[in-house]
Amino acid sequence: MKQAVSFFDVWKIRQDFPILSENVGGKPLVYFDNAASSQVPKVVIERISKYLSQEHANIHRGVHYLSQKATNSYEAARERVKRFINARDPSECIFVRGCTEAINLVAYSFGKAFIQEGDEILITQMEHHANLVPWQVVAEERKAKLKIIPMNENGELILEEYESLLSERTKIIAITHVSNALGTINPIKEMIKIAHKFNIPVCVDGAQAVPHLKVDVQDLDADFYAFSGHKVFAPTGIGVLYGKKEWLEKMPPYQTGGGMIRRVTFEKTKYAAIPEKFEAGTPPIMPAIGLGAAIDYLDSIDFNAACEYEKELLEYATKSLCEIEGVRIIGNAREKASVISFVIDGIHPHDIGTILDKYGIAIRAGHHCAQPVMDFYNVPATARVSLAFYNTKEEIDKLVEAVKKTIEIFS
Repeated sequence: MKQAVSFFDVWKIRQDFPILSENVGGKPLVYFDNAASSQVPKVVIERISKYLSQEHANIHRGVHYLSQKATNSYEAARERVKRFINARDPSECIFVRGCTEAINLVAYSFGKAFIQEGDEILITQMEHHANLVPWQVVAEERKAKLKIIPMNENGELILEEYESLLSERTKIIAITHVSNALGTINPIKEMIKIAHKFNIPVCVDGAQAVPHLKVDVQDLDADFYAFSGHKVFAPTGIGVLYGKKEWLEKMPPYQTGGGMIRRVTFEKTKYAAIPEKFEAGTPPIMPAIGLGAAIDYLDSIDFNAACEYEKELLEYATKSLCEIEGVRIIGNAREKASVISFVIDGIHPHDIGTILDKYGIAIRAGHHCAQPVMDFYNVPATARVSLAFYNTKEEIDKLVEAVKKTIEIFS
């Protein structure tokens, strides 16, 4: 493992990510699509390669050498996750295939156990579809009501409205920590504290928060917290659901099959203890080990300094884009993570993304799986720039020039 550096050296960090030296159409790659998926450092790539070439086997219950070695690596990754988010116990960290599956697990299992006809589920107006549609389905199936916490024009939740929506009928609150479409950092610690006054559990979508903020689930007092590996410098196909043990032990399994049972007869099945109860079948072994390596990588750098550096980049990019005539930023919350969504008068975001790609610049254009947010701002889509700690101000300057040329083309 690398020694931690005493200051944040972005040029040194960039050497850790092989793909950043790639060219696109003869131009150096500028990767500003980190909210969709971050890039992977070579230490993670090497760890995955080592697993595949030296350790690969199915885990748990195998008595042979490779199975035991793979099991140890898999469970060591769970221990790393526990430390990374400061869970009380590794058994509270469930490995899933991504943040979407984690939220679906909570919606299905919690909904089946605790939500009845006439109950209410609260979500926010800025949710990603992954933290909206599962709760819609639960509400329809259980004949419950879905209620929406509104936001203002800056893309900030209206906390006074939030508290007024809570009642004895509210069974769970599902909120995003950081909006993927707006970059808003929601005050979830305060919101959880308010919810717990009413003994209401809270499920947090942390997919966009974990790569940019130091997350402590005990400090937040979150009942459930979900995130994806591929947004935090790990491979795709891995995610984590943190859940307080007292909830997970009461909830039924999300899926059934091998690996999640204690005893099976034709008359009755007894389920395994957590976390195995929620990890049916062969789990995502290789991606989980990759996630453990990604966490080791973040531990090897000054992550706090990286977060501060990202704030500088966000401020610089926001100021630079705002100076371009015709550019309008969507979402201007006081507390934001490294996401800038913008529109340009008379130019569709897909056209913006296509032209920027000609300059080697990768952004995301569309509704970002947050169509109610687009409806709120009365836009069909936005162009989204999402930053990571390996990006530079020089890359932002290239973005600005490419946006100006895009405007020239359409004018």
